[in-house]
Amino acid sequence: MSDIGRKKRVTLGEVAKAAALSPAAVSRYLSGQLTLPETTSRRIQKAIRELGYRPNHHARSLSLGRSDAIGLVVPDINNPFFSNLAAAVERAAQARGMLMMLCATSNSLERELEYLHLLGAGVVDALVFATNHGDPDGQLAGMLNGDSRVVLLDEDVPGTDLFKVFSDNRQGGLLAGLHLIEHGHRRIAYIGGPCDLMSARERAEGLHDAVREAGGDAAIVSELFGSYTIAHGEAAMEEILDTMPGVTAVFSASDEILIGMLHVLRRRDMVVGRDISIVTFDDAGQLEILAVPVTAIRQPLKAMGERALDMAMDSLAGTRSPTVARLPVELIRRHSVAHLA
Repeated sequence: MSDIGRKKRVTLGEVAKAAALSPAAVSRYLSGQLTLPETTSRRIQKAIRELGYRPNHHARSLSLGRSDAIGLVVPDINNPFFSNLAAAVERAAQARGMLMMLCATSNSLERELEYLHLLGAGVVDALVFATNHGDPDGQLAGMLNGDSRVVLLDEDVPGTDLFKVFSDNRQGGLLAGLHLIEHGHRRIAYIGGPCDLMSARERAEGLHDAVREAGGDAAIVSELFGSYTIAHGEAAMEEILDTMPGVTAVFSASDEILIGMLHVLRRRDMVVGRDISIVTFDDAGQLEILAVPVTAIRQPLKAMGERALDMAMDSLAGTRSPTVARLPVELIRRHSVAHLA
């Protein structure tokens, strides 16, 4: 056995002795049940660092009736948007002294329902839940409504009465559309996600808002809804190039869709910002290092993670009714939009 394997676990009593306090006081402090003067708190934290103390979360869950863990359910950890979102939630959980359990579903309803059972089993105290598909028969909504300790993140599930955190999708569509119109583009196409998802519809609605606000002869030539995937981005971009020769700009509803679009443009030796202009939504990948950095609507991932954790704590306390937060997005200007005369 290695030295690490033989190393004796540091106990709470040893921490208490080093901090010159009783074990009961240290235990209550670490569980959030006792507020101590700053100098005393520093003594405890110093003892924890120097001794290498690690709390026994299993023992704490037995004594306190909770796990001090939050579950995060996401559809696809290979998607940079969801991996970055998971990192934001993890940082927020760590700042609040919570563990985070990551649950990837491959966007499968069956897997989502399995992970919802973690709440009932007491494995986690609350769930932050992100899905990426519709719920035509209401099965998912019915399960979600069965426990108030669920926070919906990024995408809505119609018919649910829960805490929810979204970016302002409609504002993003408006910003993208106005940016394109201000650069002289009059025939614009939209490549969106599934038409039964709130995010895809709202981003399209924002684009329509921009056309109405700008007035004049700007128009949305086509709205091509599909999955939030590279494959859909490829197929839609091919359709635009083959059947809509007057389109000068495209608003992509996600970075994954954008990647598919870029594959098509490269195969056709077309240059972004010269032959076609693009604005995308998410800005979760490193779009600034592309040959032509792509202008994007940036979602506030850090703020979304923090707000979701705050709502999860509210759901545990049971002192507030569910609320919906829509966080502002930001237009990140790069070099993918040509200025037409």
